[in-house]
Amino acid sequence: MQDAELAGLKAHMADNPGAVIEDVARERKVTPRAVLEALPENMVRIGAGEFAAAMQDVAEWGEVTLIVHTDDAIFEFTGAIPKGEVGRGYFNLMQPKGLHGHLRHERCAAIAFVERPFMGKVSAFIAFINVDGGIMFKVFVGRDETRALRGDQLAHFHALADRLAPKAS
Repeated sequence: MQDAELAGLKAHMADNPGAVIEDVARERKVTPRAVLEALPENMVRIGAGEFAAAMQDVAEWGEVTLIVHTDDAIFEFTGAIPKGEVGRGYFNLMQPKGLHGHLRHERCAAIAFVERPFMGKVSAFIAFINVDGGIMFKVFVGRDETRALRGDQLAHFHALADRLAPKAS
């Protein structure tokens, strides 16, 4: 991406921090990772793709929302993320019902921790970024009965971000 394009993307995201990441990527013909990286610095931290460590931590948070956003659909699952383990080349989610499956964890190149406004509310999510710069899926911090972010989960989110994507000093 040329300097002018990057500056334009950064300006766009500064003015529209709640824009749908995948829509901006498609419109500007860049990767979702580039869009995440263009968010204001105080809204995003990106660390190494420590997939298993992140997923094991998230499995302790309780009810969250996992979103898979493709060109053809947006799938949302709200519930507890099951524990998983690596085997036969996949990170396997270990429960027979609800959310389960086999994730290609080795394709995870980075993990982004994002806190930004979205649809008039503060949101916080983890984006698992693949080797192609796409978003594998996002895990959103849950909300309480007043629609505020759950404080306990936000504390877990910040602790995981500090561990996997420490703030630059």
